Amino acid sequence: MTDKNPRPKPVHSITPAPVRDDAAHKGQVGRVFVIAGSRGMSGAACLAGAGALRSGAGLVRVLTPASVQHIVATSDPCLMTVPAPETKAGLIDWKKSRALLEESFEWASAAAIGPGLGQDDDLGDLVRFTCDRFAGPLIVDADGLNNIAPDGPDVWTVRDGRPTIITPHPGEIARLRRSAKLKKLHGADDDIRTQIAHEYAARTGVTTVLKGRRTVVATTESVYINTTGNPGMATGGMGDVLTGVIASLIGQGLDAFDAACLGVYCHGLSADMCRKRIGPVGYLARDVAEILPAALAQTSTARMGFKP
Repeated sequence: MTDKNPRPKPVHSITPAPVRDDAAHKGQVGRVFVIAGSRGMSGAACLAGAGALRSGAGLVRVLTPASVQHIVATSDPCLMTVPAPETKAGLIDWKKSRALLEESFEWASAAAIGPGLGQDDDLGDLVRFTCDRFAGPLIVDADGLNNIAPDGPDVWTVRDGRPTIITPHPGEIARLRRSAKLKKLHGADDDIRTQIAHEYAARTGVTTVLKGRRTVVATTESVYINTTGNPGMATGGMGDVLTGVIASLIGQGLDAFDAACLGVYCHGLSADMCRKRIGPVGYLARDVAEILPAALAQTSTARMGFKP
């Protein structure tokens, strides 16, 4: 595989968000549908929604279990919410939610699934159903990945070329690689992390965002190594915000690779701004979400260059 798909050299420039037309309205600048949350994990749904709103999505709709819908709805009045039927464990009952899902699939220009979803055999079916039925760009994160990790790489074939981004942390990519029968790799240096992400992207065709210090974005043809961010990001909810950011950017018209690169860059830049304004540790994922507009404003030139 590596002979057929040699690792490309990292790119050092990325595309900024599209310039918004003066006459644009909220329905034209990204309709993001987020499937997230469970009893005890409502915050993940809140933060993914906040990441999407704060990075420019015109409309954000969050489907979450009915028992936590009020928590998500009151976390930000700009979010639209859909209360989903749920199991006794407080997880989305996807079979009873099918009509709600299909209506939102028709509405959305981009979708994200996974933050705080929980793990259950039926939730694996929910992720597979979403991969199959949603026609637009899809971001799969966290429990969205955990629920289908045993399936192997063929789980992505139903996407049939539709833009697909996954955002695993090191433990999640290790499980995905194992089911893809890729060799076990360890290491925190750029070369190893690039190999880990690129091999999976080449095997599956999905854009792979390997989170961590110097986050790697990989496709079969391209690799980007992020330069923003700091250790203060080691706190709960950061990945949920990133999922929302990437979904928002791809919903606004960027392709999968460009949306992922700009998303991780601005997410890390927001954290760097929090470090300066608040302190090196103790700022929260919601603080990073709040400052995203300022980070995006700093990157709104025609083309951005970065040091390797």
